[in-house]
Amino acid sequence: MNEFQLQTRAVKVNGFRWMDADAYLFDIDGTLLVSRDRVHRNALHQAMREVYGVDTTIDGIAYHGKTDLGILRAALERVGISGDEFQVNLPAALEVVCREVSANADLVSPTVCSAIPEVLGELQAAGKLLGLASGNLESVGWLKVEAAGLREVFSFGCFSDRHESRSEIFSQGVTEVQRRLGESARVYFIGDTPEDIKAARFANSKIVAVCTGIFGADELTCLEPDVCVASCAELLNKMPRE
Repeated sequence: MNEFQLQTRAVKVNGFRWMDADAYLFDIDGTLLVSRDRVHRNALHQAMREVYGVDTTIDGIAYHGKTDLGILRAALERVGISGDEFQVNLPAALEVVCREVSANADLVSPTVCSAIPEVLGELQAAGKLLGLASGNLESVGWLKVEAAGLREVFSFGCFSDRHESRSEIFSQGVTEVQRRLGESARVYFIGDTPEDIKAARFANSKIVAVCTGIFGADELTCLEPDVCVASCAELLNKMPRE
């Protein structure tokens, strides 16, 4: 049995019904899509050069699951920039990131993850509220989703422009859902990293973990998501609906 088959056997189901929620909030990178272009990465590098005056990169930073603010902080702390210097210059740095990604928008070429259009279509047909909960900056996140052809299904998004913590982003997502649908609205998050699972728990919400990013089933199931699937295709093919 190969590694993928072993991971698939490790999927946790336990009767989880994926259509039970009123709203579904999706992470972007590794969950909805994978971007192999370097537009976003290069924009972060340019911001550090232009605003902080350091010629450094995010190479070697464990950035999967981090917010854009957290990635910048980690990369800059590594070269001695932290505290007040980081914070005072952060707004200018974020402006550069957004500017550079926008200027190179035609180079953004994401690949949509397995079965995402079908899952979104089924949820939309069932009248579910769909949103984004992402560590990207807002303009960057929407640009990626637009480039992937997924923009029209999402009613709103929560991003890292004012939140370095993913937990704060997810909590903001729950607050927005409750504002739109009422305090009793049920929210499910869909994400591909351990940080997504932790943030969903912080927000007192259920989480569907997907192995379409860099983390495998073993790394995700040990944090006890409500369900872990190899890809969203399993939501269509294997998960109970009622």
